[in-house]
Amino acid sequence: MSNVSVIIPALNEEEPIAGVVRECLATGLPSDLIVVDNGSTDRTAERAREAGARVVTAPRGYGRACAAGVRALSPDCQIVVFLDGDGSDVPAIMNKLVDPIARGTHDFVIGSRTRGQREPGSMNFQQILSGRIAGFILRLLYGVRYTDMCPLRAIRRDALAKLDMREETYGWNLEMQMKAARSGLRVLEIPVNHRRRTGGESKVSGTLRGTFVAGARIVATLVHVALE
Repeated sequence: MSNVSVIIPALNEEEPIAGVVRECLATGLPSDLIVVDNGSTDRTAERAREAGARVVTAPRGYGRACAAGVRALSPDCQIVVFLDGDGSDVPAIMNKLVDPIARGTHDFVIGSRTRGQREPGSMNFQQILSGRIAGFILRLLYGVRYTDMCPLRAIRRDALAKLDMREETYGWNLEMQMKAARSGLRVLEIPVNHRRRTGGESKVSGTLRGTFVAGARIVATLVHVALE
């Protein structure tokens, strides 16, 4: 297996992040596991280190956290896996995302929660609908099939570098999907299981304001990248 690094953005999710780290390490997949302490005010960083992760810090913002994790990658990393630190993603599925890249058949593999088995209450209607709408627009623009903007994804490290990622907040995932399709990367979407978060409140779907702010940022990203 190629050298695989896992990046987990985390914000005020002390107990879940420790469990997520342990689940990831139990797969035997990561050669390096990076938790990005994204402005937490609890013991997130300490818990992550105790569980076996390497911790780096970043200012608040989902995209900033992912970018900080990428900058911290070791030189020998070949494949990068991203997943959330709230316990909703299933680390045991990571091998299914990494295998097509390791075999050389694909460059970017993304999970689809809407095509997989979802625990009741794990996604709200707005999340499902926004993923479908974004997927429809990207299919019109680039001819690629996406049904979700799932944070659980894997990509070749050199391919990621060529995407020149710039989004600093909630549009990071969509920017990656758009640029991957536009750049001609070999893209694969696979169904993945999804759980209810095991701690904390979602900064996106947990409040009406959070949903509005995230939605506005995602729309802005879509327009900006499409017009580049």
